[in-house]
Amino acid sequence: MVLGNLIDQHIDRTAEKPALYFKDQVITFAQVDERINKVANALIAAGVEKGDRVAVHIGNHPEFVYAYYGIMRAGGTMVPLNAMYKTGEVHYMSTDSGVKAAIVQDVLYPIWEPVRGQIPTMRDMFVIGDTPAGARSFGEIIERGSAARPRVECDENDVAVICYTSGTTGKPKGAMLTHWNLISNAQAVIELKRFPLNGDDFTMMVLPVFHIYCLNVVLGTAMQLGFPAVIVERFDPVLVLELLDKHRVTTFCGAPPMYIAMAQAEPERKFDLSAIKIMHSGAAALPVPVLERFDKRFGVVIMQGYGLTECAPVVTSNGAAPANRIGSIGWPIPGDQTKVFDDDDNEVPVGEVGELVVRGPNVFVGYLNWPDATREAMTSGWFHTGDMARIDGDGYHYIVDRKKEMVIVSGYNVYPREVEELLYKHPKISEAAVIGVPDEYSGEAVKAVIVPMPGETLAVDEVIGYCREKLAVYKAPKHVEFRESLPKLTGGAKIDKLSLKKEAEQAL
Repeated sequence: MVLGNLIDQHIDRTAEKPALYFKDQVITFAQVDERINKVANALIAAGVEKGDRVAVHIGNHPEFVYAYYGIMRAGGTMVPLNAMYKTGEVHYMSTDSGVKAAIVQDVLYPIWEPVRGQIPTMRDMFVIGDTPAGARSFGEIIERGSAARPRVECDENDVAVICYTSGTTGKPKGAMLTHWNLISNAQAVIELKRFPLNGDDFTMMVLPVFHIYCLNVVLGTAMQLGFPAVIVERFDPVLVLELLDKHRVTTFCGAPPMYIAMAQAEPERKFDLSAIKIMHSGAAALPVPVLERFDKRFGVVIMQGYGLTECAPVVTSNGAAPANRIGSIGWPIPGDQTKVFDDDDNEVPVGEVGELVVRGPNVFVGYLNWPDATREAMTSGWFHTGDMARIDGDGYHYIVDRKKEMVIVSGYNVYPREVEELLYKHPKISEAAVIGVPDEYSGEAVKAVIVPMPGETLAVDEVIGYCREKLAVYKAPKHVEFRESLPKLTGGAKIDKLSLKKEAEQAL
């Protein structure tokens, strides 16, 4: 099983079935299959050989699908780049991964222009849309290229995708994922025992497709089973709700900021989400009050899960557990094993907090060019996630917080997520992030950065008093800041706490 062959297993029955909906376009699986071949042949003609890296810098568009699977059929390795990256980030990741070619959306080409000649390994650039001098037209490939199926032999253990981590703990590192890492993880999602997927399902690509969550859990499962996906170019809560209703979408993946916005969108308007059989939340912790707010309005229970780029990405899900348990990230998916270790890699007793570790077919083969970081992450034969967790007597997993985000106040451990969960329960708070900042007296102090609900105002004393009523005093924020929005990572899925910490420290 390799990614370039996924469509083959169902194309006989799905050839004329819609594969992608995008604006006013309806694209069949036969058309997707043909366009993938054209991309693969163009890359091979341009000198891309087995194992060569190809950067893809495209937003949520059908062309991303053609580029991804075209690279797979050419035997290459895709390096997906966040559409929000700037010139320095693109230059670093393309140079670090040694890309031989790049497929770029025309609106993103200005980011590449200053450094295009400074990437030593790069030979060709294909541009979607208006094509600048010296680049090749991606549109011409799709229109005039050879649709013959290329014959490049790949192995399931070949590296298929290099995804750069978001860099919350330092310089971004390229996580190398094999064909089998990705296919086995998508298959495990398909086989979640309480919500198995089949060829009659319908999904939506509204998360950024260049992020591993959408790339494999949404696009990967759709291509593997042969069911359609509606592509949303950029998130708009009302548009998403309208499309969920219109297309009778059955499986949906989102991130907490999306669910927050959807729960608040046009509160008097009715949207029919009754076709949905499973809604996943990932990429970041989903506050319980948000889950409850969403269920109350739409009658849909969001299944919380957990994953990381290095695990392709899913590790646990409530869909893998006997029942949904609010606040939990569920059980390990089929094929994965998990434990909770102390700092000496000893398993801790049931219910105690330690670092979550995992092993399974989805665990990556290492960080590109970072052998020491790979060895550190894979100590004792388990991938160390860097997340603090506990497992209860029924096997349900709970994330407490990031190991490196823990705040130590006068020697006491404070897990930001606990404080954030409380803040989200406040009726005037829309979003919240809790970080640690330097403090002369206690070493570190807790700071809350808050986005109020639309039309609401809050006072600093009101927030601090609310927290002190319900938490130990050392856990309550000492500092509170109000903002109109919070900085995000990975296309809006995660709050950029590193950025908030740097700003807070510079302000002191």
